[in-house]
Amino acid sequence: MLIYTIRRLNLFIITLAILTMIGFSILRLDEASAWSSQPFWSGWLSYIEGLALGNLGLNQSGEPILHEVMMVFPATLELCFFAFILSLFVGIPLGTIAGVRRGRFIDTLISSITIVGYSIPLFWLAMLLILMFSLNLGWLPVAGRYSLLYEIDHVTGVAIIDVLLSDKPYRSEALADVIRHLVLPTLVLATAPTTEVIRLTRASISEVMTQNYIKVAQTKGLSMFEIVRRHGMKNALPPIIPKLGMQFSTMMTFAMLTESIFNWPGIGRWLLNAIADQNYVAIQAGVITVASFILLANILSDLAGAAVNPLVRKEWYAIK
Repeated sequence: MLIYTIRRLNLFIITLAILTMIGFSILRLDEASAWSSQPFWSGWLSYIEGLALGNLGLNQSGEPILHEVMMVFPATLELCFFAFILSLFVGIPLGTIAGVRRGRFIDTLISSITIVGYSIPLFWLAMLLILMFSLNLGWLPVAGRYSLLYEIDHVTGVAIIDVLLSDKPYRSEALADVIRHLVLPTLVLATAPTTEVIRLTRASISEVMTQNYIKVAQTKGLSMFEIVRRHGMKNALPPIIPKLGMQFSTMMTFAMLTESIFNWPGIGRWLLNAIADQNYVAIQAGVITVASFILLANILSDLAGAAVNPLVRKEWYAIK
């Protein structure tokens, strides 16, 4: 486990160094920038020193752009967190059922729904949900993070937490409004990762159910539910934990389009506006922030998978 952890941390450092080169190169695209006139390697080292101190550059008003990032990034994390949790709560049970009943009607049905969900364009699904639940039924708001009727102080940047920390008299109404605004973008963003979680869980469960210890458990008279709960899930989930981290990374990419459709004030929409304005400082700040978080999520998911996987805990497994 120690060797495995060291190797993953080395990979993290190397990838982060390459990432800083990309961010520095983005700044050099602006011919009016002071970075463009500096030699690459010495300028890159100065750029890294600034990043270590939390300096992502200055915006057009001369203020640290880190403040803007801290305002919009928590909104993206909030949306991705609930979409990821939803994908796990839906994907793992459905994938387990499909894996246990592999080749039967229920497996075919779940697999078909998975293919359809994965193939649906994200913007088309968003428009369809808006048309159905917002315009026709009027159950959910069309866009935004919460209604303009409520004033929510920015404390953590996560709207639900900020509402709970608020002492305003309309706190319960504001919390309900925030949840209602969160429903549609969460459903849209969770669609593609949910289909992938179903596929991964189905494949892992299907493989586990063919093992000899499952057959021994069947001969002991255990019910299928007990077999899956005691032996199936215990052995099927650890191999897919690192792959779940990749799904969170994919979700961060899909969040850019989702935020644009639902006017969600996250870093994805902010970064698209920066690209449209050719604001290279904001572009590199957004790229560095999002890519660093994705890289950290992947490393942590790998370490979590190693912590629960007996094979990875053996140092010889990391050397293979």
